[in-house]
Amino acid sequence: MFGSFRVGEQQFSAMDSGVDQPESFTNGLSLIVNAHGQDEIDLLWDALSAVPEAEQCGWLVDAFGVSWQIVPDNMDELMRHPDAFPRMLQMKKIVIADL
Repeated sequence: MFGSFRVGEQQFSAMDSGVDQPESFTNGLSLIVNAHGQDEIDLLWDALSAVPEAEQCGWLVDAFGVSWQIVPDNMDELMRHPDAFPRMLQMKKIVIADL
């Protein structure tokens, strides 16, 4: 099952897992934030990240166990740069200048 909804100006998508989950939050639930520029990525990352070992490719986990994807709002454009995708795979927090 899949759903999409808006809270204020923020668009959210929700997808159900067909697998039983013992926890209330898993990486099967993640919130995507399209950040405008590196300053906003850094601000959100610093405010939300609470489990450093879970960080990968723009994903983080907050203090409540919720997974977040903090990505640049121009990610499609950035991924057109040569070798951007393999460089992103090596990152924890996405650093726009390194793509």
